[in-house]
Amino acid sequence: MPNDFLSFFLAWMSAPRQVGAIAPSSAALADLITREISASTGPILELGPGTGAFTYKLLKRGVRQEDLTLVEYGSDFMKLLQMRFPGARVLWMDAARLTTHRLYEGAPVGAVISGLPLLNMSMRKVVSIVSGAFSYIRPGGAFYQFTYGMSCPVPRPVLDRLGLRARLVDRAMLNVPPAAVYRLTRRPRVKVVTGSHSSPEASRPIKLNDQTSRLCTIAA
Repeated sequence: MPNDFLSFFLAWMSAPRQVGAIAPSSAALADLITREISASTGPILELGPGTGAFTYKLLKRGVRQEDLTLVEYGSDFMKLLQMRFPGARVLWMDAARLTTHRLYEGAPVGAVISGLPLLNMSMRKVVSIVSGAFSYIRPGGAFYQFTYGMSCPVPRPVLDRLGLRARLVDRAMLNVPPAAVYRLTRRPRVKVVTGSHSSPEASRPIKLNDQTSRLCTIAA
């Protein structure tokens, strides 16, 4: 849309850390982050849809508007999304509070598409967002996150704490700036049999802070 750049730029000027980009995502990035989505994937939960660049691509993939829930914190973007996608459920809320209001009965979501600037957020908020999203994702579902960074935006200790693994889907080099997409899924449950003596390391809690190294497990 011709006015989307201006809308995004003005929103970025108003709250740069919250918006995280000065322009909407490119068609190349929208193609990449929705690559594994089809009409049978829904329901879909989209976090931080902005002007709807990923949302349009989801519709082209065959996802029905009725199967879309769009969570947006920017009030101007929310009004725009309501006009552009009248059949979707558009919620004005902070994605860190996903579990405050029950969005679904059970966990029916096939995929979460996130355009949130996780690198600008505290680790505590990242944990709230990712854990909240996975409370709605059905077995076999996935959380897709893009980043402008060089590695996974969800650090290894957070993945370990939540029992998740991450895989690099690919990089969108034609995006400005270049971006990467990661796919987060639950780790397989493994039954561990231990003897009477357990290692003290096994029960040591994970400490989260903003200095945590941003490493990512890459699934084979």
